[in-house]
Amino acid sequence: IAPAARISNAWDTKVGGTLADALSCNAVVKSFGAEAREDGRLMRVVSRWRRRVNRTWLRYNTTAAVQLGVLLCLRSAVIGGAVLLWMAGKASPGDVTYVLTSYYVIHAYLRDVGMHINNLQRAVNDMDELVAIHGEPIGIVDAADAKPIAVTGGHIVFDAVTFHYGGHRTALYDRLSVDIRPGERIGLVGRSGSGKTTFVKLVQRLYDVSGGRILIDGQDIAHAKQDSLRSQIAIVQQEPILFHRSLAENIAYGRPGVSRAEIEQAARLANAHEFIMRLPKGYGTLVGERGVKLSGGERQRVALARAFLPDARVLILDEATSSLDSESEALIQEAMERLMKGRTAIVIAHRLATVRSLDRILVFDRGRIVEQGNHATLVGKPGGLYRSLFERQATEFGQLSAAG
Repeated sequence: IAPAARISNAWDTKVGGTLADALSCNAVVKSFGAEAREDGRLMRVVSRWRRRVNRTWLRYNTTAAVQLGVLLCLRSAVIGGAVLLWMAGKASPGDVTYVLTSYYVIHAYLRDVGMHINNLQRAVNDMDELVAIHGEPIGIVDAADAKPIAVTGGHIVFDAVTFHYGGHRTALYDRLSVDIRPGERIGLVGRSGSGKTTFVKLVQRLYDVSGGRILIDGQDIAHAKQDSLRSQIAIVQQEPILFHRSLAENIAYGRPGVSRAEIEQAARLANAHEFIMRLPKGYGTLVGERGVKLSGGERQRVALARAFLPDARVLILDEATSSLDSESEALIQEAMERLMKGRTAIVIAHRLATVRSLDRILVFDRGRIVEQGNHATLVGKPGGLYRSLFERQATEFGQLSAAG
């Protein structure tokens, strides 16, 4: 039974995965009129799952029937043997009664043992995948001497950091050193794949460095408790993810237990209060899975409000104004300026207009910082990478304006 059960359980997982894939990409399916194609894909998976589940069911019932048959044969042999001995005069009626009574007791226990063994085997097979997941090693483990970290100023130092992803032989960062002062607003720019996103992931300790160390306010984050570190870093992602809960719960996620007045104040600072109050249930409105009931700009403003509440000293903005209309971008840019005030801010940007007002811009290229300085310094550097990127974007914008 076990091999067949493992295969049918694996296909059960595939059915769930196929359904989740189609439902989470529902907008794409509708856009291409591909409902019938997705139905067909699901039917193919369900058909294979059904065949394998049917095979497991047949094996289970066949095994149960064989076990029952063996017990019936044993019962017939015992009863027949006792009767034959009595007929031959070698056993008294009391002997026959004793044998039959003892056998029926043993038979009941044997039947129960067989049933429990079958149930145990099915349970073990159903638990296989869960046990395998539980056995997966944790990617980032707190050190034995890990302690809560206290981020009071937001001074971030990359001290000769070397890092490479597990499957890559070449290091992305080779002895990278950066010093970000408390309250400094830093922009990270560069081509895709140059190491900008990895920089902020290392600050959050989503990966461990291969060499060197990262310090926040003089404390090595490798010796800090992960939950303590991340709870003191506010982040607004490029694609904000909201829970299928009320707007109030989403805003308060980084600091549960806050009052309604504090939630509303955070929403006002993020320019989100007005659109929330226009909704039928206001702050009690459910936003749908991943926030699908809100527009991109509305989701982004809710994510900004969520970042206001913890009052963290370190702030990460990952391309927070991308793919938005000009009105939403202006509102979010205004909220970002409020959010960055008094905090150490790291801003990842592809649209260089986002970083023009920042204190310092780090220009990445293949894991190295090739240029750094403010916008005026970098744009005035002949042959510089930042100037090249800026001129290209300015040219594209000019062409779009002319075409409009």
